[in-house]
Amino acid sequence: MNKEARTWQWIAHIILLSFSLTCILPFILLVMSSITDETSILQHGYSFIPKQFSLSAYEYLWQQSSLIFNAYGITVLITVVGTIVSLIITSMLAYPLSRRDLPGGTFFAFFLFFSILFNGGLVPTYLVYTQLLDMKNTLWALIVPSLLLNGFYAMLMRTFFMTTIPVPVLESASIDGASEFKMYYKIVLPLSLPILATVGLFQGLAYWNDWNNGLIYVTDPQLFSLQNVLNRIMSDIQFLASNGDLSASAGDKIAQLPSETFRMAIAVIAVVPILVAYPFFQKYFVKGMTIGAVKG
Repeated sequence: MNKEARTWQWIAHIILLSFSLTCILPFILLVMSSITDETSILQHGYSFIPKQFSLSAYEYLWQQSSLIFNAYGITVLITVVGTIVSLIITSMLAYPLSRRDLPGGTFFAFFLFFSILFNGGLVPTYLVYTQLLDMKNTLWALIVPSLLLNGFYAMLMRTFFMTTIPVPVLESASIDGASEFKMYYKIVLPLSLPILATVGLFQGLAYWNDWNNGLIYVTDPQLFSLQNVLNRIMSDIQFLASNGDLSASAGDKIAQLPSETFRMAIAVIAVVPILVAYPFFQKYFVKGMTIGAVKG
């Protein structure tokens, strides 16, 4: 490697390192702020090095541990079940659309694309799920609505199937007597791990971070997901802090409740499980996005 090429390589490394730091530093600041004393943040602002160490935000969260652990269990359940079912539905929709000999394939592909751009709106959707399907205050209300909003993922998976799965392989299997469903789960799915992992990661993130379905369809605190519980706790603190009709002693106690640091602690406990799971999907993620985004 000549000197000029080595110089450009170092420049590229520095640029990429700078971009990496812009992603890592905010998370470090988030963690440091969550273990900083509330008064110190209000006086000196956010800092990478806590001027006064404090775990009061996490101590307050620990007081709500039973509710938070229950919410964690519900969030893990809906994330796992929702992601698996979503992958099954999405792949079973994308596979026939990827077959060029599908009768009416162009119409169905356009219908799928149309559903990405338009929807029925909040009120009709709420009426369907609560009155027609009777899902209010059930775990299904946290799973089903997101299953039917994966048109983009179906198009992404369809493109992957069209550009990656060899047609001669499917034709040979068909000649040997394999049914379409057998080709789907014996040939197509094993060859599609990159796009399945990519779409699964997207769907898993969507389920983990979802609070809208819980806000709209769930009123029972025992069915709250993690995001809904944390949002409810944060709202309670803000309400108490802004209520001026409290006694002096109660007001002093409420004034000691962490607010800024509590926001940071909430973000930490919500994002850490995703950070732990992401490396297991990383090796498939780039390949799935690159191949799935190629125009078919």
